[in-house]
Formats: sequence, structure tokens, C-alpha cells
Amino acid sequence: MIRSEILREIAPILRPHLVVCNIGLPSQEMHLIDDQPTNFYMLGTMGLASSIGLGVALAEDRTVISIDGDGSVLTNLGTLPTIANNVADNFILLIVDNGSYGSTGDQPTYAGKKTSLAEVARACGCENVVECRAEDTGQVLQKAIDAGRMTVIVSKCESGNVKVPVITMDPVAIRDRFMQSMAG
Repeated sequence: MIRSEILREIAPILRPHLVVCNIGLPSQEMHLIDDQPTNFYMLGTMGLASSIGLGVALAEDRTVISIDGDGSVLTNLGTLPTIANNVADNFILLIVDNGSYGSTGDQPTYAGKKTSLAEVARACGCENVVECRAEDTGQVLQKAIDAGRMTVIVSKCESGNVKVPVITMDPVAIRDRFMQSMAG
């Protein structure tokens, strides 16, 4: 399974929750698969989906799910100790780990080599870390939502992209509708 197949499978699970989606192709795929006002698409800030998601979770009671990639988490490793030390039991970080920088040409990441992001998260102090196969992502995600406990999920999948259109919505419009969905 590749990232877009995971997103297609988990879209119904995500729908009632607030979602912060990683820059580039993951946001474009999520936008194409199931655009919702509760989805916040990152358009120009690699590595910050998990940090923004945590901030939203700390300010909100609703479940917040950040969908991040291994490449983005590797560019902002400071996010993992920040998550570990600012527990929000309504926050789930889903790292779709395809071992590559998918949005920039599938160059390999260190997560596709010797670095285990699940082990890094544990070493940073994250207490509830689950690594799963791509095919099990939906089940693991639903279990994490039901548990009501901050969880870091590392979903191991194959590298690969599908052709998707760019998001033409203005970033301010994305922000505004997301904020309105939080208020409603």
C-alpha cells in the first residue's frame, strides 16, 4: 500500500475529527479524497503538521489527528520531545512512513534505512507509540481514537505517489474554514 491508499481507507475515520495534514502530496491527496472544512492543509511549511496539530489539541477538546510523513518529522525532530512533554490525550500523530520524501521525488529518508521513528518517539518520551503495517492503519487509528489517549502511530508503507491536482484554495480560506469548523 502507498500513502494515498492509506488516506483513502482512513478518510471515513477522520471525517468527524480535526485533521492537520502534512505539506505537499499528502494534503493534495487528502483534499482530493475527502475535502472537509475540518481538514487543515499545509501548503508551505514542511515539518510543522505535528506541531500545529499538537497546538490545536492543547486548545481544543475535540480529537485532533496530525497526518505527517517520515521526511517531515525528520526535518523537525524537535516535535517529538515537544509532544512527549505536552501531553494532550485528544491528540494523535499519524506518521505515514514510506521511507522517502514523497513530495519532492521519492528520495530516500533515514527512516527508510536504519532510523526507526517509533524508537525515536519512545526515546523522546512518547509513552503510547504504535508501529503498524499500512494495511492495519485504519484499525490502529480507530483504536487510538477510542482509547482517548495521546498516541503516535507509525504506519509503514511503500513509497509511491498518484497524480493529484494542486490545491487551488487560498491558504487564508483554508485557515478560516478550519477555524470556523473548530468554533462550530
